Amino acid sequence: MKSLLKYLVMLLLLCGNSFAFGLNDNHVKVNLIPGVTTIEPGKPFWVAVRLEVTPGWHIYWKNPGNSGYATSVTWKLPEGYKAGPLQWPYPEKFEFEGLVNYGYEGTSYLLTQIAPPKDVKPGTVIALNADVGWLVCKDVCMPGHASASLSMKVESGPAQPSAVGSKLISQARAMLPVDNSGWKFDATTHDGMLQIKALKPGWYKGEIRHITFFPDKSSFFIQPDSAQILSNTTGGFVLSMPLDSSNYHGQDSISGVLLSDAGWRGSGSERAVSFTSRLSVGPRIGTPIVKSSSGVGELLLMLAFAFVGGAILNLMPCVLPVLSLKILGFVKQAGEEKGKIVRHGAAFTGGVVVSFWILAGLLLVLRAGGQSLGWGFQLQSIGFVTILSVFLFLFGLSMFGVFEIGVSLTTVGQNVQGRSSYLGSFISGVLATVVATPCTAPFMGSALGFALSQPAYWSILIFTFLGLGMATPYLVLTTSPALLRFVPKPGAWMETLKQLMGFFLMATVLWLLWVLSQQAGAQGVMLLLVSLLIVGLGAWIYGRWGTLYRSKVTRRIAQALAILTLAGGLAFSLQNISPNAPTAGSGESSTGGIVWKPFSPELVASLRKEQKPVFIDFTAAWCLSCQVNQRVALSSPEVAEAFRRKGIVAVMADWTNQDPVIAKALAAFGRESVPLYVLYPPGADSRPVILPELITPGIVTSAVNGIR
Repeated sequence: MKSLLKYLVMLLLLCGNSFAFGLNDNHVKVNLIPGVTTIEPGKPFWVAVRLEVTPGWHIYWKNPGNSGYATSVTWKLPEGYKAGPLQWPYPEKFEFEGLVNYGYEGTSYLLTQIAPPKDVKPGTVIALNADVGWLVCKDVCMPGHASASLSMKVESGPAQPSAVGSKLISQARAMLPVDNSGWKFDATTHDGMLQIKALKPGWYKGEIRHITFFPDKSSFFIQPDSAQILSNTTGGFVLSMPLDSSNYHGQDSISGVLLSDAGWRGSGSERAVSFTSRLSVGPRIGTPIVKSSSGVGELLLMLAFAFVGGAILNLMPCVLPVLSLKILGFVKQAGEEKGKIVRHGAAFTGGVVVSFWILAGLLLVLRAGGQSLGWGFQLQSIGFVTILSVFLFLFGLSMFGVFEIGVSLTTVGQNVQGRSSYLGSFISGVLATVVATPCTAPFMGSALGFALSQPAYWSILIFTFLGLGMATPYLVLTTSPALLRFVPKPGAWMETLKQLMGFFLMATVLWLLWVLSQQAGAQGVMLLLVSLLIVGLGAWIYGRWGTLYRSKVTRRIAQALAILTLAGGLAFSLQNISPNAPTAGSGESSTGGIVWKPFSPELVASLRKEQKPVFIDFTAAWCLSCQVNQRVALSSPEVAEAFRRKGIVAVMADWTNQDPVIAKALAAFGRESVPLYVLYPPGADSRPVILPELITPGIVTSAVNGIR
């Protein structure tokens, strides 16, 4: 998975190597150039920080874009001297592996105005020192740092301009954005889009053909890789671009730099203008259609959606394998005292809620770093799929009796003698959450979309209610003795049931192998099977010689061999399985008589412009709800006939592997997860119809027959 996390890890490794060998990367040279040769007391003057970058490499602007970090200048001045804010020339775009960055190539100048005190004594020689830090990148990145100094003399008369410095600073100032160009700007949001509207001055006779908006770092809700569409109007233009729903929280202003090839004051004039505007906020981005009279009311509604969705999640196909673990727990707890049963329920609930907190934290941190991630994102990682497969395979072997866990997690914290383990119940809650994350239950889609478009404390609260909703059925049963009376009494039949339930876990492993085949091909599946064989050997060694009736030495040797075998098998997969298979949605496919075209925003826009109805299936191989919907509804003959009769073009957005384009398309509908089904009636301006997360042939055909 080409995630931001991967880039950050690579960057940290590179940074570590750079620091180990010194910070001077030899790709950037720094020196200070003053605009004057002498200093006049109390009279400000300009100094340029000149950065010469090796050809093919680049450094970063104040907003670095999708990755990198901004160049920094820290001044160390004599007492009484003050440095003004850094003046940044307009940047250019750099694209690498799907990332878009803002920065500079070649030679660039960062300007600062230095103000000396009025009482400085003439004849004094002062030293101006600047610490400059940067990240310089090509196909690799290296941090760098240098200190530059400049000695200047204070004279009583007017400051003498520098022939070379004043010319360079004048040229550098021409690269700065103009503050007042005569143009009038404002900005609005509508339907997930930002629109910057410009009204040209009456004297402007040029023609605007290309505009690029570089948002300031404060305007982080505009993604650098977003498409920017220019539309000319009678009095100016409109520049439109999608908002990043994960970072847009109803901000009331926007700022940045607008770059025009034509020049803002006519041909040959300044190309950049600084832009700051109040932001007229339209419909809230990333929220469901449901309206509320207040923010608190909307939050309460989403909390209710999250709770109900979490409860229904127990019935989703993803969670069925671990329901067996819960059933066994109910059976064994039926014979315990009520206090213990309640504590087991609380421990299980804690495991679920803590797991949801961890998932929420990971999502929020990675999205804050610029990555487009959603619910179920961890199953886009080959490493996670591999570890989860081994984990569930071991649980299955344990349920078959190949080995016994001293404190059995598979039986929700009780061993065969009936002794309780609250840690076991806690980990059972963690396992239930891990396996549940590929699914999206009804009501969850709206709640998740809302959660990840809100401040962190709201997001954490919504994820908490998701966890509470999922754990509530279990908690109710453990706190109600009347309900537990209906659970059968423990007996010998439980061992048979446990082994039978082990087959459900092995079925889950088969599903994960299929998911892996979509990500890493047949070779990846074969490598994981070899790992499972090695892991199975380690489990057999532990079960054969690690039991209590063996001698202590034998047990310790068996345990050590089992751990080494497990670690070796897992490491074998993690080191050798790579994403060498194409994404399942990279070409046309056919299911149930429907031909699916691979998704792209350009394709959808083109089809809608041609007045064709479009049906988009946002899906993923790891999403069991998606696969059930595909088999039950989208592969049915009546749906295929309805598509043919209405001339619907079927488009599949396959999110099996991490894809920022699909993630942003989901965010545009206020969703952070799959499945999502969108039906566009004919017409470029038609409003989309959003189908439920769980669909039937009747639901799909009804929606299709309803379009004109």
